[in-house]
Amino acid sequence: MRNNLIRYLFLFLLCVFELFASTYKWSVETNKKTVFVNEAIHLKYSCEFSDRGELYVIDFNPVTQNEQYTVTLLTENTQIKDGRRINNYEYIVYIHKAGEMLLEFDALMKKTNQDSIENTVIGRDNGEYEEYSYTTMKHERIIIDVKETNASLVGTLDLEVKSDKKELKAYEPYNVEIILNGLANFDELKPIEFSIDGVKVFSQKPIQNTTLTEDGYKGQWRQKFAFVAKEDFSIPNFSIEYFDLLPQKKKQLKIEQLNVSVTPAYVKEKLLDEEDDEYSFSYDFIYYILTFLAGFLTAKIRFKKEKVLNSKEAIFQEKIQKAKSLDELVFMLVLENQNKYQELISKIEKKELTSLKEVKRLIAN
Repeated sequence: MRNNLIRYLFLFLLCVFELFASTYKWSVETNKKTVFVNEAIHLKYSCEFSDRGELYVIDFNPVTQNEQYTVTLLTENTQIKDGRRINNYEYIVYIHKAGEMLLEFDALMKKTNQDSIENTVIGRDNGEYEEYSYTTMKHERIIIDVKETNASLVGTLDLEVKSDKKELKAYEPYNVEIILNGLANFDELKPIEFSIDGVKVFSQKPIQNTTLTEDGYKGQWRQKFAFVAKEDFSIPNFSIEYFDLLPQKKKQLKIEQLNVSVTPAYVKEKLLDEEDDEYSFSYDFIYYILTFLAGFLTAKIRFKKEKVLNSKEAIFQEKIQKAKSLDELVFMLVLENQNKYQELISKIEKKELTSLKEVKRLIAN
């Protein structure tokens, strides 16, 4: 009798619950209806319930990337306001082709059904029931008019170039850093490459430091280079083309030609005094004697070899040990001392040394 009373009470409460069951309403907002190819679009979806909506689970994830568009999640949150549940979803969309684009993303509403509630409250030992009932929510269609730009890079950008003094010694690296600041789809920017006759060019992979905002990716893109040569050379002028959203036209970020003066390495023949041949004195004999004595003493005396690093060397060794690839390590060696590590760099480039661990050991010794 008592069990039946509990059952009837539960069914009564369930009927009352269904009578006052929560409802929900979706809304969609966009900040632009007309854009250029690869211009950021901000979409906001909100689902507002009539109560706390505790029986509902929302499955909504339109994040995707294809030939037509790219959708990236900006923010997602759930809040309770005046006793009502509100789910907010914000996305950034980049459309990759000109023309009319229809954006329509569906959400799946999963509601805990009556069988699941009864099983939880009454404690039935029955696993053959559906836990949720599913409803596909068709969102409002958004039609976007997309205009052509004929440029893959779109945004508002400033160019900055940092470089060393333009006078250096032979085989001394000339460092250049190219920096782009602003708002753009930086992923479309390809690494910059240089090819100069008689000049060895080392470059690092581009580094992005950006944040996704309602207007798209904002921040900085930078790439470092080191140019090594034995005589004067020039880095040719070049430009980066992009579509500027403010004047709504194509622009070019230009870098003028950089002319670098290199002091040639000393040649042994030029150091000889050609005018004093008559009274010249040869020191070869004394040199050989001293060399012989130095070798003899070195063989007889055991020296305790202890390597002491100054602060600069210690910092350099620490950077070397943290290098994650041979390309990164070669770049460090060039910047540190091209002449000192020339043989080691040459072996790495010729693939005679392929082990990062072995190269680090050789440098440390």
